[in-house]
Amino acid sequence: MSEIKIICTLGPQSINKNFLKFSNNNVNLLRLNMSHLTLGELKKTIKFIKKNSKVPICIDTEGAQIRIKVKKEKFFTLGQKFKISNLQGSVILYPECIFDKLKIGDILNIGFSNLKIKIVKKNKDILCKVITAGKLENNKGVHLENRKIKLNFLTNKDHKAIDIGKKFKIKHFALSFTNSVDDIIKFNKLLKGKNKIFKIETLRAIKSFKGMLKKGDLFLIDRGDLSKDVRIENIPIVQRNLFKLRTKYKNKKIYVATNLLESMLENSYPTRGEANDIFNSLEMGAAGLVLAAETAIGKYPKDTVRFLKKMIRTFHRTNQ
Repeated sequence: MSEIKIICTLGPQSINKNFLKFSNNNVNLLRLNMSHLTLGELKKTIKFIKKNSKVPICIDTEGAQIRIKVKKEKFFTLGQKFKISNLQGSVILYPECIFDKLKIGDILNIGFSNLKIKIVKKNKDILCKVITAGKLENNKGVHLENRKIKLNFLTNKDHKAIDIGKKFKIKHFALSFTNSVDDIIKFNKLLKGKNKIFKIETLRAIKSFKGMLKKGDLFLIDRGDLSKDVRIENIPIVQRNLFKLRTKYKNKKIYVATNLLESMLENSYPTRGEANDIFNSLEMGAAGLVLAAETAIGKYPKDTVRFLKKMIRTFHRTNQ
C-alpha cells in the first residue's frame, strides 16, 4: 500500500480536526492550493494542520496561469457582451500584467463550463463577446486559445508563499504549469533539498517532457487544465504516452490528478467509469493519485480516500 501515494487537497470540507485526524493513517500528503488561499490563510492553515495531523504538507504554487476574478457569478448566453476591467471592477484578470498583453481578436476559454469569449474592443476596459455559452465563475483558469503569452513561472504571491513554507519547514512544493526544462532548473535552484512535484498541464510541457525527465524526479499529470490545451478526447492518449516516456527512467515517478472521483462531490459512491479510470492509471504506472475537489469541497472527503485505498488494494491483489 505504501508504494502508491494518496494526495489530498485541503479545502472547506477537509480543513477540520475530524478529517485531519483521519488523514494520519490514510493519506500520504496534504496539498494546499495557492490559487485558492491568501498568504494570511496559508499561515493559519499550516499552523492548524501541524496541530492536528502528522501528514506532510505540500504547497502548490499558482504558476504561469491566467485566472479570472468575478464579484458575482453569472451564466452568459451566446452573443452577450461584458467588460473586463484593469485592476478594479466586477470582472478582472490575474496576474495584473496580463491585461496589457491581451489584444482584439483573442479568444479566452474560461473554467470548465464551456464559456468562451472573444475580445472585440480594448481601451481602458476590455469588451468581450460570448462565442460559446457558459457560466462565468470566480477564480477559474483562463486559456488563451489563439496564441501563447509568456508568463513568469512563479507569481509574486508564489515567492512569498515559498518563503512562508520555508519558515514552517515545509518539505514538499509543487510547480503548477511547468512548461520547460528551464522552469525545472529554476525551481530546483530555488528549493534545494526540498521534494518537488512538477505539474504537466500544457501542450508545451508535453513537448518538453523528454528533457524534463532528466531534470525532475516527480511529475503530476493534471488532466483538467491539460484538457484545455490538447482537447479532452486526447487525454487518454497523452497520459499513456507520458508514462511510456517515463519507462526509460526507473527512478522517476508520475502522479495522476483530476476527476478521479468527480461523482463523489455529491454522491457517497463512485461510478464504474471512475473505478476503471483509476485502475487504468495504476496499471500505466501511477505512483500516486491526487484528490482535488473531491476532498476540498466534496460532500464525502473521507469516502473518496477510502475508495482510493480499495482500488489500490484491488490493483495490488491482481498484480501479485
